[in-house]
Amino acid sequence: MSTQTRPAPLVTTPMVFTVALLASTPLWLSQVGLYQYLALEIMIWMMFALGHNLLLGYGGLPSFGHGAYFGVGAYAFGLLQQRADAGLLTGLLGAVLLSAVAGMLVGAFISHKRGIYYALLTIAFGQVFWFAAIKLHDITGGEDGLLNIKRPDLSLGFVDIKLGSNEAFFYFALALFALVLVALWRLIHSPFGRVLRAIKQNEMRAAFVGHNVWLYKWLAFTLSASVAGLAGALFAMAQQSAYPNVMSLHNSGFVVMMVLIGGGLVSFWGPVIGALVFILTRDLLGAYTETWLLWYGLVFMVMVLFQPDGVAGAWQKARARLARRKQPAPSPAINHTPKEA
Repeated sequence: MSTQTRPAPLVTTPMVFTVALLASTPLWLSQVGLYQYLALEIMIWMMFALGHNLLLGYGGLPSFGHGAYFGVGAYAFGLLQQRADAGLLTGLLGAVLLSAVAGMLVGAFISHKRGIYYALLTIAFGQVFWFAAIKLHDITGGEDGLLNIKRPDLSLGFVDIKLGSNEAFFYFALALFALVLVALWRLIHSPFGRVLRAIKQNEMRAAFVGHNVWLYKWLAFTLSASVAGLAGALFAMAQQSAYPNVMSLHNSGFVVMMVLIGGGLVSFWGPVIGALVFILTRDLLGAYTETWLLWYGLVFMVMVLFQPDGVAGAWQKARARLARRKQPAPSPAINHTPKEA
């Protein structure tokens, strides 16, 4: 009898727990000495890292210039607002579409490459976007950045919700985060996601069984860039500005570190854990020393050397060991061999 794979649930317990925990932060965050903007920033980076993990964790496609699409979303939202008088939803949609177009163009050039060549091309294209953001002063503001990006009201027809405060904007961003979370979860558990994992395991074999490897890699890059663009647009609204450093190589490296240290290679939740660890480490260590990145880098090196599957991988191994200990010991075998007369 053939066995069929059970479809993944639309909403899972970890998903509900994550959204509920984030939703509760305005109630307790200030009581532990933190501030609401920190939760907002963590959530935006979680979204960015989840989109990036579609490439790195599930497709095995190392993109080290992904900050470019985060930056395209940030600049697109600001420019559409200031040059075209776009509203909130129109500006966000435009940022996602322009980031997707940027991803489509870059993906068309690099999707036939593999390994180190793929990674180097992502860096090269990322630097092109960063350089353009600095040099196109009349459009992007150059090194001064794009300033005075506003948080437009959310118009629902019968009521307008003001997003000026960090708390109000946080709940709006949380709703978008929840939608992205469910969409990516369903995507990786769809036939598309299964083919993407097959490409990660063996690209040549995936092509031999009839999959259009180039097309899947191109689509994955485009989708990942569009999620990065949405995160970038929210980041521009959060900071009310957009600067070239969001496209820089070190910003692209940060999201890779989040995915790896969280365990994105073995778990869907790795990027969520990694973003939380990175931002909290930055703020907590940064309060004591300006060289926080040095210490975080040392922790990252130790993690890669001794626990390459990240925090999520360590948790999975601990659960597996605990499950083995709870299993009853096998009963001794009974010898039923008849004795010789």
